[in-house]
Amino acid sequence: MGLLDRFKRKPEVKVEEPKAKVSKKSAKDIATERGEPYVAILSVELDPENMGNGAFELDWNEKFITNLVRAGYQTKPNEPEDIIVDRWFADICKNVISENYEQWEANQPIEARPRVVDRRDLGNGKTEVS
Repeated sequence: MGLLDRFKRKPEVKVEEPKAKVSKKSAKDIATERGEPYVAILSVELDPENMGNGAFELDWNEKFITNLVRAGYQTKPNEPEDIIVDRWFADICKNVISENYEQWEANQPIEARPRVVDRRDLGNGKTEVS
């Protein structure tokens, strides 16, 4: 192949395959399309002066609210969604605290646990203590 042959050849044309469409749907959109409840924590804000204080920003879909209403988290007609979700989230936090306390209490040595005293009135000024 001579020098001229290189210049006479047509350049190769590259045909690119069409790129697969990337779904830009959020997890919330996907759950909503499937008729599934969705709730997520979007952000957490903490007070740098007191790390025990803070706030959560939540996002949810209508199906999640419907489930909360059915579960009894709505206490008044036409109650705003954020109040219903706040009530649910407070309930979740209380349950976490309760479970952690129960676990802490179960891990305490027997001698450190408070003693439970039961009293039963037997009448005639007598009491049974156990």
